[in-house]
Formats: sequence, structure tokens, C-alpha cells
Amino acid sequence: MMHSSAELQKSVFKALSTDAAIVAMLGGPKIFDGAPDRVAFPYLTLGRSTVVDWSTGTEDGAEHILTLHVWGRGGGKAETYAIMHEVSTKLHDAHLPVEGHRLVNLQLQFAEARREPDSPNFHGILRFRAVTEPLA
Repeated sequence: MMHSSAELQKSVFKALSTDAAIVAMLGGPKIFDGAPDRVAFPYLTLGRSTVVDWSTGTEDGAEHILTLHVWGRGGGKAETYAIMHEVSTKLHDAHLPVEGHRLVNLQLQFAEARREPDSPNFHGILRFRAVTEPLA
């Protein structure tokens, strides 16, 4: 299951980092596994990933819960919402290649935008659910 999770994350990263609209909104390809020190806002980080065996009696499969974080400051909540919209438009129901696996579906399950406590930063959270099957 871990291999499919790593391959799915690579595919999501590639889809987002090569999307001209998303890169323009972020002011460059600022999509990180973990944000480097002193990165300029806005940017996107790949967050928590959970994988659960979703196999049946006859077929193998995995359910993935992927969390993406949008971080903004100067553009306020409107900027955060706009980036979240663009990311969810790009990924929801996308048919992304996942090496060695078939992506059965990828759907947005949850979205939230909020101001971080005691901070001028805005934080957008997007949670996607994906199901993969190994290729025969």
C-alpha cells in the first residue's frame, strides 16, 4: 500500500506544480512536502496522508486520504479561497497516472479556510479521498 501512496503523491505534486494557473496564483512553483524557512506567501504544502486497505475478496485496493494546505497572508481569505478553488478544480475527479496502479477515483471530501490563531496568516485545508488498485 505504501508504494501506491508514494506514487499517488508524486502524481498530485506533478499535476499541481505544472498547472499554470496554480503556479501563477502562488507566484511560482511553491508546492512543498514541508515548507522551507522564510518562504514567501502564498504557498501550498502536502500534508498528512492516510492509507487504508480497501481490498475485497477478489481484488486488491487502497483508500487514500490526502490533505493539502494552502498558506496565505497578504491576499487574505479571498486569496486562500481562490487558490483552494483552483486546486480542487484541478484534482477533483482527475484521472492522474499512478505508476503501477490505476486511480479509481479522486474526490474532494472536505474544505476549510480560516485565519490562524494569533497570526496574520490564512490557512486553507483540502482533504481528498482517492482509491487505487494495482495494475494486473
